[in-house]
Amino acid sequence: MDENKQKPLKIFFIKLVSISLAIIIITNVLFNLLISDKLESIDSLLSLTEIENRKEYGEQLRDDLRALLKKDAIIKQEDKILLYNLYKKFKLEFKEINQ
Repeated sequence: MDENKQKPLKIFFIKLVSISLAIIIITNVLFNLLISDKLESIDSLLSLTEIENRKEYGEQLRDDLRALLKKDAIIKQEDKILLYNLYKKFKLEFKEINQ
């Protein structure tokens, strides 16, 4: 009779351990897929205090600016219109300050 009580208990513990391992594995996979990329980008931003990283980002910015200056049109037509309208709005508001 003692063996009959231990058998369901043994099955329960096997299921408990397997479910716990499955939860741990799923959590680990989700963390690696979803969060680790964002942590790497945050880590790169926090490493801007190091001189080497600042120089690297500075060079990358310079290269991007050179490539941008080689283009015929830097800003899309729709963006130009929006910026111009924003400029006119600012100009009106600054005129009100002078009065």
